[in-house]
Parts: sequence; C-alpha cells; structure tokens
Amino acid sequence: MEDCTVKVRAIAFDLDDTLLRDDRSVSDYTCRVLREAANRGITIIPASGRTSKSMRSFVDRVGCAACYVCANGAEVRDRNGQVLMQELLSVEVAREAAAFAERHGSYAQVYDEDRFYYSRQDHYADEYAASSALPGVFVGDLTAFITRPTPKLLMMDDPARIAVMMREASEQLAGRAAVTCSKPYFLEVNPVRATKGNALRWCAEHFGFAMEELLAFGDSLNDMSMLTAAGRGIAMANAREDVKALIPAHCLSNEQDGVADYIDKYVLREENA
Repeated sequence: MEDCTVKVRAIAFDLDDTLLRDDRSVSDYTCRVLREAANRGITIIPASGRTSKSMRSFVDRVGCAACYVCANGAEVRDRNGQVLMQELLSVEVAREAAAFAERHGSYAQVYDEDRFYYSRQDHYADEYAASSALPGVFVGDLTAFITRPTPKLLMMDDPARIAVMMREASEQLAGRAAVTCSKPYFLEVNPVRATKGNALRWCAEHFGFAMEELLAFGDSLNDMSMLTAAGRGIAMANAREDVKALIPAHCLSNEQDGVADYIDKYVLREENA
C-alpha cells in the first residue's frame, strides 16, 4: 500500500509515454478517473515537453485540466490556452545551441506559437510533424534564422550521440540554459529556469496547494525535476531505467493506463475508505 498520509490536492503528469498510450490515445477510463479527481477538488495539470498547440487536443480530451505546463516548463497556460507564466530562451543562447547542433552535424529546430522551424531536410522533421500535429518550415541555417526568443530548441540524433551531446551541452550552457532529454533521440535546450518542477512550483503558489500535496507521474529525464519536487513522484513501468532507479515508487505502464490505475487505487479509493 502506498503512503497516503498527505492528502493529494494536485496531480501532474507527462503526456508521451506516460498518460498517452503508444498510439497517442487517452483511454475513456483515464479520462473518467481524472475527471472524478477534478470533481473532488484536485487540481489536474498536464505537463509536457510539447508546445501549447501540440498539447491542446490532449488537454481538451482530458477535459478537466486547471492549466497545463508546456515546453518542459517554459510556459504555463490556463485551460483556454492563455499564457499565465512564460520563460523564453534568449536569442544569444538559442543561436549558440543551434551552432552546437550544427557543429555536431545534428538536426535542430525552434518554435513559435503555431509551427516549428528546422535546419535540415531529414526524416526527423516529417516524424516530428506527424507526432506533434505541428507544421514545420525548413529554414536551412537555423543560427541565422533565430532573431527572437523561443520556448526551446530541440536537437535530434542517434541516442548514443545524444547521450554524449547532452553532457557536453550541459557543461557549455551551464547557468544559461536547462538541458534535458525526453526521448532517447531528443536533446532539449530550455530557458535556464524552465523545468517542469519550477513550473509546478509556480502552479502551487498560483492555485494554493503545497508541493507536498502534489502527485506527479513521468517516464523520462525531463520529468525528473517534477518527480523529485512533488510530495509523491511516480515512475511509469515503461520509464527509462535510470529514472526508475532514482524514483522508487512505480505504477503500471502507459499501455496499461498506469496513471489512472494508480489514482483510482491510491487516491480516489482511499478517499472513499
């Protein structure tokens, strides 16, 4: 039995490989459980590396989010998509990150409100457009293209190369950007204060709950800041092995509706007991 001595007043969860099944669907069961939690006064917060537009269909499908965290914590939006809090990557740092990607021969992209802009014609662009429901625009020299702040810069490459690049980028951009990884072939450069953990601390103050009252679910390195900041952090059964090693509490996999199953068993049923 899980420790439920602290009442859960807020629930945050990643989307891809956490709430979403592998086909990027959200089950009726998951929606029903989350709506029941919201009906009991629990604040529901999706928190993803995706941009706002890429998150909207899932937020609407869940139907009960108080707000949602975008771009690994660079933004918090209200349920209607209006910006409540925003951190942006400066032009200088974004250009440095784009030059870093070019030096390593890696694909890279940046964002605005409605689309992404990418550096090379590559299968990564097509796959990202399909998975994110965002249109992409080829711009070639991404370093020259960047003339305004952006929520994040994303690189894609072979997972072994990404692991090496993540260490190097973290050292090069230390104190000026937050560097993380949401999928093995993603390397994400975010504003220095933009983490899911920091965004949820902002939400806690805004909505009036304590971080000790937050239950959070995730599967990858970009989820670690919220899993460790929450009073109860839960790693998915399908999470990265390094995440599961650091987060002792686990739930069923995303394919098994692990988020909803855990909430149903250890939050909703406990309240009924």
